[in-house]
Amino acid sequence: MNEEKLQFYALYLTRFASGFGFVTLLTLLPKYITLFGATGLVVGLFTTAFTAAQTLATIPLAWAGDRGDKRLVLVGVLGVSILSYIAFALVSNPSAESWQFILVRGLQGIAVTGSGLMSLALVGELSPPDRRANHIGKANSWRLAAGILGSLAAGGLYEWGGFEAVYTVLVVLLVPAMVGVWFLLDEDESRVKGNPFAGLAFNRRLWTLTSFRAQYAVAVTLVRTWVPIYAGVTAAQGGLGYTTPLVIGLVVTAEKVTNMLLQPHTGRLSDRAGRSLFVFVGGGLYGLVAIAVPFTPAIGTALNLPATFPLLGTLSAAFLPLLVCNGLLGVADSIREPASMALFADEGTDDGSVASSFGIRELVWRPGSVLAPMLGGALMATQIDWVFFVGGAAALSAVLTFFGVLSHNYGAQALTEW
Repeated sequence: MNEEKLQFYALYLTRFASGFGFVTLLTLLPKYITLFGATGLVVGLFTTAFTAAQTLATIPLAWAGDRGDKRLVLVGVLGVSILSYIAFALVSNPSAESWQFILVRGLQGIAVTGSGLMSLALVGELSPPDRRANHIGKANSWRLAAGILGSLAAGGLYEWGGFEAVYTVLVVLLVPAMVGVWFLLDEDESRVKGNPFAGLAFNRRLWTLTSFRAQYAVAVTLVRTWVPIYAGVTAAQGGLGYTTPLVIGLVVTAEKVTNMLLQPHTGRLSDRAGRSLFVFVGGGLYGLVAIAVPFTPAIGTALNLPATFPLLGTLSAAFLPLLVCNGLLGVADSIREPASMALFADEGTDDGSVASSFGIRELVWRPGSVLAPMLGGALMATQIDWVFFVGGAAALSAVLTFFGVLSHNYGAQALTEW
């Protein structure tokens, strides 16, 4: 195995370890709510502490990566990750205070953000331009695999050995990832003088991508959050009323599996055919499938699909269409995501500010991802179907805006040239 492949595998392991930790904590949050007897505002802070720390850490970490050695920054944040999981083990007992858990969640948010920014920046920087989306797709596949395994394994690990077993596994994953980055990656010699964000602030291509991404964040957050809600809430609330956790898990996993399996291939195709085209097609497909979600009961009935399944029991004829729809949402995201990330990496690698380019990408996503859940709650109070109609409309609006801005600035042919 040559040195180049070893460097990529070290970064892929980093993506896997970081993603596994993120999903594991998300899966175990209900356990902590019970452990601390948390209610109301405190429950909200369990999540807000993480996202607020992510937002605050994005600019300084990206700045540090572009001004210095990204490899060293990545090793540092992996070390912070290890410390955060050791701290989680220390505060995971009835004698601890909820504010201690909130502080550690903030520390985890910094670590997860830094790991994501630096690993993607290094993947983008190490990749040749004609294979960049392919390598990014592979890195994302490792993260998605961690999401699937983490959500399945967290509960079993907890039942077997409590919180200590969970955090031991996380540390065992992170230590070789940190060692691999330190020993296998070459020193990052790219340096940006001054403020790397300033050089990208008026980048026309990034502004074109932002016109898409700011709206698309609303679509993905609404749809991804409400698919399991739609599957689980009662018919009186507008949902399908599936109460078995395995059923909800299958629906959610369908999106992750298709996304994970396809990203390396769609990334490779977008390297050849034009990345902007894949952003446009993937975003449009996502919007159309999202709008179809509320029609899954009618689709199941029209096709006379079964309502009873082995091991799962009696559900409804909507189950298979919903499973397929969420799988198609993963297909749509697999078309868009590596191409979109590669476009941001393209702009950053031109002048060595790739970490800042990914930092801008992260910040653009934040407003939509924060506001969308509140919007979804308001729409659900009217009728849950509207969550998917508005989410789908946001995705379609995003791709049309993207095409309009792209055509205005670079001509319609840019859709296949970028």
